Amino acid sequence: MGGEQRFGEFVSVRRHAYVAELVLDRPGAMNAVSTDMARSIGSACAALAEDRDARVVVVTSTHARAFCVGADLKERNSFSDAELVRQRPTARAAYTGVLELPMPTVAAVHGFALGGGFELALACDLVVADPTAVVGLPEVSVGVIPGGGGTQLLPRRVGAARAAELIFTARRVEAAEARELGLVDVLVGEGEDRTEALALAERIAANSPVGLRAAKRALRLGHGLDLRAGLEVEDAAWRSVAFSGDRAEGVAAFNEKRKPKWPGE
Repeated sequence: MGGEQRFGEFVSVRRHAYVAELVLDRPGAMNAVSTDMARSIGSACAALAEDRDARVVVVTSTHARAFCVGADLKERNSFSDAELVRQRPTARAAYTGVLELPMPTVAAVHGFALGGGFELALACDLVVADPTAVVGLPEVSVGVIPGGGGTQLLPRRVGAARAAELIFTARRVEAAEARELGLVDVLVGEGEDRTEALALAERIAANSPVGLRAAKRALRLGHGLDLRAGLEVEDAAWRSVAFSGDRAEGVAAFNEKRKPKWPGE
């Protein structure tokens, strides 16, 4: 399981055994998300969502100084109001595509991750960053709001008041403070974000793919519910794995003191 598949001009998916790397590859524009790029991100995510061999997805960038600088404002500047309305579903599908991937996801961030770029990272379950990372949601400074999930995902990470401060001031946050505030989860050495994110993904991918997807589903669906409702979500997720081939193999491997060979079903 290897190789690379292109999705349009600006996005590719590389395979590393059970880890899939979703690569943002528009270096000439610091990965600014144009309509074409948004369409490609959505297409790549749709393919990954159906890929039973992909146990973890890592989102990376080919640009040396940026993860993604957000929406392509040069393109946006040329839009009529009608064109902007027509583009919205395409843009939204890119962010929800990452957010709704059924397997665990990790963002590998260095340099600028601003606006929609930071929203792509926020759509992931975990964010690994190096010391060059600069994150933020500056949309109100150009007359819009975070529209790729930022107003909903950021408070779920850092709380309502902290999210309000960051969104209302439009300020950029450097790596050390971002880690302190919980905007990123793991801070690694300079230039090591991709390597460390892939290594983290490999550790995750060693576990049951059925279990991983069910655990993610329970985490996502249960967030924000009262405890009793959340426990019902958890019970439903447990029932979905309790009689799976993965559960049988996991218990057998534990008792036989060997590594499991997950059937993935």
